[in-house]
Amino acid sequence: MRFEFHPDADAEFDQAVEYYEQCQSGLGIEFAEEVYAAIARIIDYPDVWSPMSENTRRCLTNRFPYGIIYRIKNTRLHIIAVANLHRRPDYWKERMKKG
Repeated sequence: MRFEFHPDADAEFDQAVEYYEQCQSGLGIEFAEEVYAAIARIIDYPDVWSPMSENTRRCLTNRFPYGIIYRIKNTRLHIIAVANLHRRPDYWKERMKKG
């Protein structure tokens, strides 16, 4: 299964990598590896993660307070958000209206 990031999710991901890298050298790379490991788990088991809405689910990362919000559409994994779990919930729902 192929995956793609919503542009805003891609920006969130990049910002989080930069933030963690500023906190400690190498930590940004570790965060990125955790996100990609979560994406691999989603690809392997797309239907087992927690439903967030009618068409979306969330897979949590290990070690970091983030969840990957996604949906499967036309056999593609669409990543809607790389969501910090300590921030405003459901902010990503506006992205669903944009495609």
